[in-house]
Amino acid sequence: MTDQLDAVQLDDVVFDAAAVAAGAWVPGPYGPDDQRGTFNEVTPDKTAAALAMLDLRRPVRTYNLSETLFNGFPAFGDRAYHQTLYATGCPPFEGFEGIVSTPDPIGPSLICSLEERVSLTYNMGTKINGLHHVGVGGMFYNGNRFEDFARTWGTTRLGNETQGPIVTRGVLVDVLGYKLWNTRDGDVEFLPNGRAILPDNYRITIDDIEATLEWEQVAEPIGPGDVVLLRTGWRELISHDPERYLSMRQPGVFLREARYLALRRPAIIGVDVWYFGQGRDDGFSTMLVHQELPSRFGVRLGEAVPSDELAEDRVYEFVFIFNPQNARGAISGSAPPVALGQPVR
Repeated sequence: MTDQLDAVQLDDVVFDAAAVAAGAWVPGPYGPDDQRGTFNEVTPDKTAAALAMLDLRRPVRTYNLSETLFNGFPAFGDRAYHQTLYATGCPPFEGFEGIVSTPDPIGPSLICSLEERVSLTYNMGTKINGLHHVGVGGMFYNGNRFEDFARTWGTTRLGNETQGPIVTRGVLVDVLGYKLWNTRDGDVEFLPNGRAILPDNYRITIDDIEATLEWEQVAEPIGPGDVVLLRTGWRELISHDPERYLSMRQPGVFLREARYLALRRPAIIGVDVWYFGQGRDDGFSTMLVHQELPSRFGVRLGEAVPSDELAEDRVYEFVFIFNPQNARGAISGSAPPVALGQPVR
């Protein structure tokens, strides 16, 4: 680890962008040749300790930590998911607008089959962003400059092929659940469907994080290699109000809380909103956390990672599993994370 982390202040002072672009955060915390950031903290011993949390004499539930993609899933800009059914040996019928390669079953056994044709922008829905997703002035994690490592097809360093897979301890910080238990005016909003969310632009503070962990009775503090998931309930807006979901008014952490979490060297910090960081009226301010966590600390950000089922089962510590698409030079991974946990209720 480098000495630069010792100088980190838990405040909201914005970094000097010109200095960072000139190399102020280089080398990174794990040395000048590192490409994995805090994934380095997920050692074989860390994985063994995570698996040891499970009591194998009791049932273990598998949780899907991924939003369900569908045509029209709310996404920023020109990002899109489009799925079309492709049929072979099945006659088309009125109203079917998929693809039929041949309408008649094939051969004496009357073969028919279904596939899908998918057009997908990986940087949408549930995703884990790479360390080179967002930078400062053309400078990305550990001194990688755009002009040095960018190619037409991707990047020569920091790509998905350098990431994982990882199996480690996960910690759910159910801020919404804590607020519902210990509600204060303005901290929780109820939607017409009766579900609760944290309100627009809500800032998740260090006090919120620590109070939530105490309420959950999580005895072991957040530590190196852990995956931290913050629950806000904002995902309810995907179907209820997709325009608001994408409005950049999402609840989240700002610089002070981001630095607080980053100094614990988690492998990933994930949220159940589409964009990491507290929504602010100034869109550039909203980007600051997105810039600093990967570029300075080597911490990957997870977005649209649902945690409602974990919260409903009061599973606040669990085994987190992630295996990104093994795509050379890719920036983000949309492979669904998985959790293994044991319901308390």
